[in-house]
Amino acid sequence: MKQSFVKISKITEPPYSDIWVYPKGTRAQIKSRIKELKVLGVESISFQGKLEIGTISILGKGYVGIVVLGKIGRKKVAIKIRRNDSPRKNLKREAGLLKIINKHKIGPKLVASSKNFLVMEYLDGEKIGDWVDGLKKNEKSSQLKLIIKKVLEDCYSLDRIGLDHGELSNLSKHVIVGKKTTIIDFESSSMDRKVSNVTSATQAFCIGSRISKIIGRVYKIPKKQKMITVLRRYKHEGTRESFENLLAVLKL
Repeated sequence: MKQSFVKISKITEPPYSDIWVYPKGTRAQIKSRIKELKVLGVESISFQGKLEIGTISILGKGYVGIVVLGKIGRKKVAIKIRRNDSPRKNLKREAGLLKIINKHKIGPKLVASSKNFLVMEYLDGEKIGDWVDGLKKNEKSSQLKLIIKKVLEDCYSLDRIGLDHGELSNLSKHVIVGKKTTIIDFESSSMDRKVSNVTSATQAFCIGSRISKIIGRVYKIPKKQKMITVLRRYKHEGTRESFENLLAVLKL
């Protein structure tokens, strides 16, 4: 399906202009935000995605911002727009965290940022919950294992950095599976609390979640008590050896 892009300077009337100041705002704020985004190099936006606000399709929505598809020249980008009712006064902190994790090749690449916008690499793919829903018994087990291992390796790197994602217990919405597998949505992340990325993601993959039940039909997940034992060891030690032991138990 061909994607239709609209120049941002033309997105000045409802309902489409609502994206700039969601859930509501003034004409002056709309004008100011269009100007702010132009400075970052973004030229156009496409209203598409599986989520909707009113009658408008978007890529994502959280309590801090909404995400839409945009373009800089011919390059597609994901644009996070700070919500007008967000508890955060700006997106500076999240931009700083993305810069840190990008150095370790984790997360979507940050292209540009300002008070109200994050411009990031566009990841063409499915959220892991939707991808797992499409799995059938004995299908794609090798690919599934590679994806789980990639997510856990990134989680281990985050643990080593000292950055806790904060939402990986609900993993299905926070990983994109496409040409590459990428952890997304770092708006709740913190370097001021104890990290639990590996343990949260492993539990989501293997113990009691909706996606773990589907994964269990594709390849054999170790018994719950065995998982708890290796996770406790990793949580206590946090070493590469204890992480490798976890991967071995998972047959990854």
